[in-house]
Amino acid sequence: MNLLGGSFVALVEAITIDKLTNETIVSKVNAALHTRQLSNSDLRITPIGIGAWAMGGGDWAFSWGTQDDSDSIAAIHAALDAGVNWIDTAAVYGLGHSEEVVGKAIAERAPRPYVFTKCSLVWNERREIGRSLQAASVRRELESSLRRLRVDVIDLYQIHWPDPEPEIEEGWQTLAQFQREGKVRHIGVSNFNVAQMRRVKKIAPIVSLQPNYNIVTRDIEKEILPFCREHNIGVIVYSPMKSGLLSGKMTRERIAKLPPDDFRPRTASFKEPLLSRNLGLVETLRGIGDRYGRTPGEVSIAWTLRDSVVTGAIVGMRSAEQAKQIVRSAEFRLSPNEILEIEVYLEANPVAE
Repeated sequence: MNLLGGSFVALVEAITIDKLTNETIVSKVNAALHTRQLSNSDLRITPIGIGAWAMGGGDWAFSWGTQDDSDSIAAIHAALDAGVNWIDTAAVYGLGHSEEVVGKAIAERAPRPYVFTKCSLVWNERREIGRSLQAASVRRELESSLRRLRVDVIDLYQIHWPDPEPEIEEGWQTLAQFQREGKVRHIGVSNFNVAQMRRVKKIAPIVSLQPNYNIVTRDIEKEILPFCREHNIGVIVYSPMKSGLLSGKMTRERIAKLPPDDFRPRTASFKEPLLSRNLGLVETLRGIGDRYGRTPGEVSIAWTLRDSVVTGAIVGMRSAEQAKQIVRSAEFRLSPNEILEIEVYLEANPVAE
């Protein structure tokens, strides 16, 4: 049985219970999603945040294909209206374009949502992406991000990748300096391993780690999540639906028709032998979700939130309709038996990534 378990707080005027789906249908409510403190910061974030990777649009190395800006802005507004209180983007998404879209979307929002962005991936006039954590480069990135986002301070500024690795201390020292200057409120890392986190935490505390984590990408469970738990480092995971593969809407036919500038068909999970295993997993997720009127994507998001070490999940959304559907996952949790059901499928269909 799925239980709301206090994860959805509302002032309720009218409630009806649908026994067939175990849903609590709330009408005429003034509602706010439950929030959790991110590490020891003053940020209290909703279980899911708006992921703005795809909002960067097409024509760059890690594009999700063409994206209409008006759809992106509508998605952001729909999610914020539903109670989501944070957005995660990066300078490199769309080579600055995602940040511009986010800035436009939040320009007249009051209160403003928390804005998280990232640095370390830079590009030239030929749209070629490089990597730098040198102080001067990171400072240029910060100033550009502030301008594109139309904000005076960034709530969480993160090193996107620990690369070049010899420069991570210089990069982290620079982020700590930004914090002292009041240009960023908190600092975090993304895609770091334990050894790299140990190196930078000697310089300044790490508020959060942003790792790739979902049902089929679980390498962080062995060392990284225990380290974050031990050291009170918040965890905000990306790709909880494996870049849309576990959403329930991805088929072989749709993958074959994805545009040439969509990077996903070139990744291992979208190709055999992993594809068959992953699409079979989606049907297991669908079976669980059908019991509650939930989608496979909602089940996959709930799976990432099953462990309290994960503070929140970054979920991409590309339209208002999609945003409204995805926000429902913030209140959905899996039972131990449903988590076991997923494990049974994976154990019966092992394919090493």
